[in-house]
Amino acid sequence: MLNMVFLTNSWLSSFNQPGLCITVAVLLHYFLLAAFTWMCLESVHFYLALVKVFNVYIPKYILKCCIAGWGVPAVVITIVLIINKDFYGNGSDFESNPFSNFCWIQENVVFYISVVAYVFLIFLMNTAMFITVLLQIHSVKSRTQRRSTFWK
Repeated sequence: MLNMVFLTNSWLSSFNQPGLCITVAVLLHYFLLAAFTWMCLESVHFYLALVKVFNVYIPKYILKCCIAGWGVPAVVITIVLIINKDFYGNGSDFESNPFSNFCWIQENVVFYISVVAYVFLIFLMNTAMFITVLLQIHSVKSRTQRRSTFWK
């Protein structure tokens, strides 16, 4: 859906309908955040599968993942819309705006908080999970080598 909204964005913004442009910008923002949220959930699943291998039963795990994967971005979008729906638009009011034919977030502060900071937090989370998994794999490998040396 992110790709579909992105590819049709310029065409839809050419209609010069503010409501349509806000809707397209909200959908683009939502699906972008959802894609990164699902990437974060994949790293959590990777952690659970490789580090917490045994005794990891989480009731209704898929339901909780779906609520987080689709719900967290919806909360961010809802907050932005509650503050001011005019944060979204196509920038046609400004001649110098390079995004004048693209429906997106118009306010820099909102962009940096709701996109850049969000992606950065997910990047930190994924990095932490990746390092934890690597350390776990390394410790298992070193224990296996010590055991094989002991038996030789």
